[in-house]
Amino acid sequence: MPPRILGVIPARLASTRFPGKALAPLAGKPLVQHVFERARQARYLTRLLIATDDERIRDAARAFEAPVRMTRSDHASGTDRAAEVAAGEDADIIVNIQGDEPLIDPGAIDAAVLGLLEDPAVPMSTLKKRVEDPRELGSHNVVKVVTDRLGHAIYFSRSLIPHQRDPQVGGPVWHYKHIGLYVYRRDFLLGYSGLPVGPLEQAERLEQLRALENGHRIRVVETEYDSLGVDTPEDLERVASLMERFGEHG
Repeated sequence: MPPRILGVIPARLASTRFPGKALAPLAGKPLVQHVFERARQARYLTRLLIATDDERIRDAARAFEAPVRMTRSDHASGTDRAAEVAAGEDADIIVNIQGDEPLIDPGAIDAAVLGLLEDPAVPMSTLKKRVEDPRELGSHNVVKVVTDRLGHAIYFSRSLIPHQRDPQVGGPVWHYKHIGLYVYRRDFLLGYSGLPVGPLEQAERLEQLRALENGHRIRVVETEYDSLGVDTPEDLERVASLMERFGEHG
């Protein structure tokens, strides 16, 4: 029997920098509707639903005929919200899809899922993209990742990694940024919040380091997809301009 793969889009209204962003209008639709409609084009998802703690998001999701699950309001992260949903769903693999990326590439979702399916020894997978804009290298808001030869994460950092001490030795080193889409085996996700939080996660404020600090491997798949999350009204305007430029209207 093929694995049952559930896509979960955590969505909430209580965003610090952009309150109500999940329902912010974008090309005539709520932002979260764009995420749902693009994510459902992924080939490997068996099912897809929106997870929220807000009745307004629930009602909006029902209006565009998206399955929705109500969750607790005290979750610290989208991972915890996805885990609550996973606990009550019959699925083998859970895909945590960011609810603020209206231009999410369905192919990127499939690539991350395949990374987990092809590596049965790992409990989770995610994505990376080669850094092309030099300004991103020094930005603490752009998380960098280094992997081993088999594509498993060695470390994630807000700092520049790796540091090339002598560019004349060993040839050029490519830098990769982390794309925050996660695929989990269900049992691992259910126990994730119970793993001890280590000093690296606390220092970097990066939740994925919890897996590495507790001895679990993360498969990292390279993609050409460059995430464009909406964190501010200005980000929303930028996405709207891109959609208009490329003729995308939802």
